[in-house]
Amino acid sequence: MSGRAELPADASRRTFLFLQGPLSPLYKKLGTELLAAGCRVRRINFCSGDWLHWHGAGTSSFKNKTDAWPSHIAGFLEREGITDLVLHGDQRIYHKAAITEANKRGIRVFVTELGLLRSGWMTLEREGLATLSRFPNDGDAIRAIANRVGDIDFAPLFPKSTALEIVPDVIYNLTNVFLKPLYPHYQRHTLYPPVLEYLRGAWRLSTERRRDRLVRRQIDALRATGNPYFIFPLQLEGDFQLRAHSPYKSFAEVIETVVTSFAKNAPPASQLVIKTHPLDVGFENWPAVVAELKTRHQLAERIVFLDGGRLGDLFDGASGLVTLNSTAGIEAMQAGVPVKSLMPAHYDIEGMTHQGDLSGFWTSPERPDLGLLTDYLRAIAATVQVRGSIHNREGVEAAAKNMAQRILDLSVNEPGAFSPVPPRLEKARALGVPL
Repeated sequence: MSGRAELPADASRRTFLFLQGPLSPLYKKLGTELLAAGCRVRRINFCSGDWLHWHGAGTSSFKNKTDAWPSHIAGFLEREGITDLVLHGDQRIYHKAAITEANKRGIRVFVTELGLLRSGWMTLEREGLATLSRFPNDGDAIRAIANRVGDIDFAPLFPKSTALEIVPDVIYNLTNVFLKPLYPHYQRHTLYPPVLEYLRGAWRLSTERRRDRLVRRQIDALRATGNPYFIFPLQLEGDFQLRAHSPYKSFAEVIETVVTSFAKNAPPASQLVIKTHPLDVGFENWPAVVAELKTRHQLAERIVFLDGGRLGDLFDGASGLVTLNSTAGIEAMQAGVPVKSLMPAHYDIEGMTHQGDLSGFWTSPERPDLGLLTDYLRAIAATVQVRGSIHNREGVEAAAKNMAQRILDLSVNEPGAFSPVPPRLEKARALGVPL
């Protein structure tokens, strides 16, 4: 809309609305930074966990059923004169409706997520993420951005604290469980009951060392064969990368697609290494799914299932990595491993990833252009990534300050990293992505 260009940019005329953030004090600290700069700040809470993170002046609650949310947020945006919307992830039921209403009114939208560059970075993009990202997917445009921004300091910062990764999650979700009567109609965006997930997670954690020892032996045996191998990292069933940014209803369908293609097209001596996600607590019986496919396709000796360990330990010597759209693809390319992304991931760019069909990847994988990859990393670091982390105390402070500065000076997706339409969307829709 033309109204977007007419929105006030000076702080005193900007009114921010925050919706759900990460399970961290980040959004409250970011709001404090914006208030100190002279902006007006509002926040809507949807559940007791939200209230725990941020309550008091400028906050309100939505406690009605979700079908009442679109009209509620439309009225709120109008009444409060909102100029800027900030939210974590763009596919949650409340966030999707809010973005739709914001777009009708030309309101700027800022979306946060964990960093594409792990760790010590956070993602901050205008309008949308992943398939809906406005970051260019053209190599020449990316090189031009990299030339403009110059060198970037990628030195590791803000090491992850396991306590800050686990404890806030547990507190948030248990608060929602025990105080559900306060927000009786809240719909969480996760798939599984939190208490059951924590019980399963505790059991998985208790078996981690044993599983990791077994994985090390499996990797040693794999390398001893001297056979070429491909890596296929699994993603979480509840990940919006699967639920919203792909046409698949379950990751079981993705596994079947990859294994079937491997059976038909991969060289007879090659092996496929399927690895579980480190945060998978076992709701899905992936070993059974893989075992059935091994039997069906007579691949008993050619598929290795790893239930633990580090993905990076597999990169040295790998012939390629196949992924739905995981950021593991970036890590693999940094190690020089060819990558095939089944969906148009943020990094799925000609010259970086294999652009042909999956069937041809097994025999002729296209290696990443490391020069273009370097330019891509520089370009995203300068435009849609900020230094900081929600899993490190100093990192939270840094993220809040860095995000505030970028939002206030309207430098998110700048210089030159904002396409008029999401450049990945047409290809994604052609593949059946329901966006």
